[in-house]
Amino acid sequence: MSSSAPLPDTAPPPPAPADRRRWFALAIVMTAAFMDLVDVTIVNIAIPSITGDMNASVSAIQWITAGYALAFAAGLITGGRLGDIYGRKRLFLIGIAGFTVASALCGFAPTPEILVAARILQGATAALMVPQVLSIVHATFPAHERGKVFGLFGAVVGLGAVSGPLLGALLTEWDLFGLGWRPIFLINLPVGVAGLILGAKFITESKAPRAMRLDLLGVALVTLAMLMLIYPLTRGHELDWPLWGHISMVGSLFVFGLLVLHQRQKAIIDGSPLIELSLFRVKSFAAGIAVQLTFGIGLGIFFLVWTLYMQMGLGWSVLRAGTTGIPFSVAVSVAAGISVQKLVPRFGRKVLQAGALLMIAGLLIYLWEAEHYGMAITSWQMVIPLVVMGVGMGLIVAPLTDAILSEVPKEHAGSASGLINTVQQMGTALGLGLVSVVFFGAIGDRLAPQELGPAFVDAFQQSLWWVAGVLGAIFLLMFALPARPRAHVEGEAAGDDLLAEQPALKG
Repeated sequence: MSSSAPLPDTAPPPPAPADRRRWFALAIVMTAAFMDLVDVTIVNIAIPSITGDMNASVSAIQWITAGYALAFAAGLITGGRLGDIYGRKRLFLIGIAGFTVASALCGFAPTPEILVAARILQGATAALMVPQVLSIVHATFPAHERGKVFGLFGAVVGLGAVSGPLLGALLTEWDLFGLGWRPIFLINLPVGVAGLILGAKFITESKAPRAMRLDLLGVALVTLAMLMLIYPLTRGHELDWPLWGHISMVGSLFVFGLLVLHQRQKAIIDGSPLIELSLFRVKSFAAGIAVQLTFGIGLGIFFLVWTLYMQMGLGWSVLRAGTTGIPFSVAVSVAAGISVQKLVPRFGRKVLQAGALLMIAGLLIYLWEAEHYGMAITSWQMVIPLVVMGVGMGLIVAPLTDAILSEVPKEHAGSASGLINTVQQMGTALGLGLVSVVFFGAIGDRLAPQELGPAFVDAFQQSLWWVAGVLGAIFLLMFALPARPRAHVEGEAAGDDLLAEQPALKG
């Protein structure tokens, strides 16, 4: 294709106005991704304040966090495919508008029941918005620029994931306008409105090049399978792991099997499956998805038990717990920003494996400190393990996304993006389910007040061993990733890729 096209059409970069517009578009979708990531983590640290203010039950509090995760995970694949069919810009704008409205409902909710319903709506609208982020990036930027873009994306992911607790702590402590915890949701309103206005102006529409139809039976099967797996996990500990929960989780495997069979048949009949199974024949995609799932399990365990350890184990204030995470946040962002651009082109998948080993090293240091200092440990003593872990996480998050999407055809960007986010959410949900076993399972049911802190510290140490084991499995899984992503092997000489992207760049 490149040999028959005139040189001026393939060699020069897009004109300056288009270049500026796509970078504006990138900033907008990155902000939306940041808003979603913050919203996932910002609630955990405000839970004690919400409980006290609304006199919410344990079940309601659990559903404030689990309801979002359930709706988000169940809708991601569908949201990604809807973007492919009806336009990624359109679905992004619908999603961000719905997310903003749901945030307002959360912020002004008068009862725990309404707050839970608003959080479910928030998760569902995020499932429309989030898959379009990677899809828009994939469809807007040529292959030789995506390394830089995914480096930025990794920095945003790292910053968003770990700055939520800090932002939640500050907003809760400041008690703006006497609203207590409510600004943790209301802060989304100005950001969402700005994203809606600027997104309509700067984001270029893109969709799958051939007409597709929404697979309604596929939507029903994937939603049912996700709910059957995640619902018992999120409620298992609270309900003392009932028999129906185990039956539901086993049954979800059969529903997933039916989904695969249906998707194969759908691809043969009309070529419009909800999940593009051919993606799993791409080695980089299949291996990356496995790593993403396992990585989500580790993060799901760590971040929750870390918050419980600091606030309920050590008795720290919400603000102290939030600020303790700053070194972690900075380390993740810096490492993610340089990993794709500087390290991966030279060292390939070894960068990701080094990240897994660094995270394990940080966990082992943290384990030693938690045991050595006990209840007397300080925030400053946590800096070294948090920085080591943060650098390790930063070396994984950005290159992993780049590796997964590097060989995905552009017409399946939405489906691939939905799958990436879905398996991460599944992994996180599995990790949260394991928290009931590895953390709460290590704490006795009837403890005197003076025994509670030491029990939480011991349970935290036990949980870190589990996380280290998960990261060890991730290190081994990474051997299945390509030694070097295709984009870095081919470099900027990929003229065909650049030409193929020109229609998306020009709109």
